[in-house]
Amino acid sequence: MILDHLDRAYSYASFHRRFSEAFDFLRNAEWQSIEDGRHLIEGDDLYVLVSSDQGRGRENSALEVHRRFIDIQFVIAGNEVIGWRSVTTLRDAKTPFDGSRDIGFFSEQPESWFIVSPGSFAIFFPTDAHAPLAGSAKVRKAVVKVPV
Repeated sequence: MILDHLDRAYSYASFHRRFSEAFDFLRNAEWQSIEDGRHLIEGDDLYVLVSSDQGRGRENSALEVHRRFIDIQFVIAGNEVIGWRSVTTLRDAKTPFDGSRDIGFFSEQPESWFIVSPGSFAIFFPTDAHAPLAGSAKVRKAVVKVPV
């Protein structure tokens, strides 16, 4: 898991061959004119999900995992609260992993919580379980899905 500000995204471009494209998109997007929904960045395998959601609170934010995609969660407005836990410690599946949607949920609680402020991002690899929207405020964010 990585937490940083978009101004320093260049430090992570070498971590994955598609990170440069993802960060370029986040840096150059005109967020006021981009509607919520799924938008292709490059082909079908590099895309962004833009959403405006009300936080669910820590008790209502389940840990989720992905196997085929890395999440780059970028906060546009509001403060996002996200929980984290290593997938190696997960034992209690809340729902079976759905390969077609690349998502599974777990019952354990996060080991740590952090705030992602506007202009900042968090990267979650398949080794990272995360519980998004764990705050109580409204958040607008973009989640770039980068194929593993």
